[in-house]
Amino acid sequence: MAQSVGRNGFASVGNNGFALTLEKSPARGTRGVVATNHPMASAAGAEVLLAGGNAVDAAIAALFALTVVEPMMVGLTGGGVCHLRMADGRHKVVDGLSTAPAAASPTMYTPAPGSAPEERETVGRANAIGALSVAVPAALRAWCVTLAEYGTWPLADVMAPAIRLASEGFRVTPYLSDSIGDAAADLARDPDLAARFLAGGGKPAVGSKLVQGAYAETLRCVAREGEAALHGDGSLGGILADAIARMGGIITREDLRGSRPIQREPIGGTYRGYQVFAPPPPASAGVHVAQMLNVLEGFDVAGMGFGTVDGFHLVAEALKMAFADRSAATADPDFVKVPVAHLTSKDYAALRRGEIDLAAAKAWAAHPSLMESNCTTHVTVADAHGNIVATTQTINALFGARIAIPGTGLICNNYMHNFDPRPGLALSVEAGKRVYTSMAPTIALRDGKPAFALGLPGGLRIFTSAFQAVLNLIDHGMTLQQAVEAPRIWTQGQALELEPAVPAEVAEGLAARGHKVQRVRTIGGGMNAIAFEADGSMTGAACWRADGSVVALGGGLARAGIRFSADAPVL
Repeated sequence: MAQSVGRNGFASVGNNGFALTLEKSPARGTRGVVATNHPMASAAGAEVLLAGGNAVDAAIAALFALTVVEPMMVGLTGGGVCHLRMADGRHKVVDGLSTAPAAASPTMYTPAPGSAPEERETVGRANAIGALSVAVPAALRAWCVTLAEYGTWPLADVMAPAIRLASEGFRVTPYLSDSIGDAAADLARDPDLAARFLAGGGKPAVGSKLVQGAYAETLRCVAREGEAALHGDGSLGGILADAIARMGGIITREDLRGSRPIQREPIGGTYRGYQVFAPPPPASAGVHVAQMLNVLEGFDVAGMGFGTVDGFHLVAEALKMAFADRSAATADPDFVKVPVAHLTSKDYAALRRGEIDLAAAKAWAAHPSLMESNCTTHVTVADAHGNIVATTQTINALFGARIAIPGTGLICNNYMHNFDPRPGLALSVEAGKRVYTSMAPTIALRDGKPAFALGLPGGLRIFTSAFQAVLNLIDHGMTLQQAVEAPRIWTQGQALELEPAVPAEVAEGLAARGHKVQRVRTIGGGMNAIAFEADGSMTGAACWRADGSVVALGGGLARAGIRFSADAPVL
């Protein structure tokens, strides 16, 4: 595998010579790596690692910090999935996904006439904007449970960097400023959000300081009261439930008390000597990444080369196949029977593999054996002890439901948009049902030892992008930085989206095979990854699609028994 990287970051990848221009640099260390989608969140995680916390402590610290510096992506009222591999052998997924309120029903929304089913559009955007789009918050309780069981630090200590960022402020990046500008029309309709993000009548200037005093007080409340602040008899739960009710929502204090994270076993698949683990249902990644890898194992992916018409066509057909099966079979396993063993079996992969036409695009449907009776953030952290955390969290859309809880700085999720507004389907709304998700915090092993961990935001494009990164690393022999920055493709059966770096001649070749090619600015969000080397060192990488920043730690404490003395010590 020929690879060359010049001083300008230009790189040739693969046997077809596909050219990449790398925009960021990786970082390598021995004492730990923190990779998040904001430099101050990475600094918060690194601060905890440097002070003696483990990877879980650092990851939770980074998540709390992200609620301050990436408020459009993640918050205490959201939900997510945390994938952990601990040094003592524990390997778990903490499912902290939001649920439909007890008063929710399959007919609570009216599908918009003429809208495509996959768009989930409803009359009045009731499932996307406003109080009826808010699902039961789950993130705070899940973070607290994860910290208590797998971390080593008290909650208040882990939250200290976030409280400091909220109370003292931080500098606005172009990414945050533009995100506020994109949502400004909706933000302006909520007095709290307008005062916080549109104080000057428009989006904040790049480099200006954003101070969030009310949210700092909310964080201090959580540091004192723990998860009970929102999910028990603490100070915040009643405030949130009452505010949602005034705005026409249906979440109650009882819903908040009943929110429970679930610890699940990750789904593992084998691919060319690697074990690739990802979250189980209601997350799509574990089932469908394993499914797609099983299918592609029967093709010479490396021989096709990265970025070729043959290679991208094969990936596109695998994506369409996975989405077709997902629509029929992957949802909350407490409500829908998910045939995990069937979907992830080598026999089923052989069946689906035989349906792929390498010469032409086709329409895919869910296999008959399965028919039943976009704005997020990611953190990847590893420490020197062998603990690994890959966690993806969200309030769902950009600024969630675009409503805030007055006086608290809390921004509500719009997770109800993840359900299908039509009744009678695997993904329909049901009281207490967990939202399904494309989150794909992924950990791969080789010979029983960690090889890499990665994840990203991006809605429906998450698990498909993670899948492509796995191919980049294993089949195409890319470096970690190349793997996270390489151009992506995406389809679920309609247009085939291509990022700008895909060459025009490749786009034309894909169109000639029957794909409806569409150029897009980005597919998915900023990927954060860590690779583990044989000598015990770690390399972290973040991509150009977000403010991703990597901190890698070296050095360490003094040798035991050593200290400075003004007088020459006598041995």
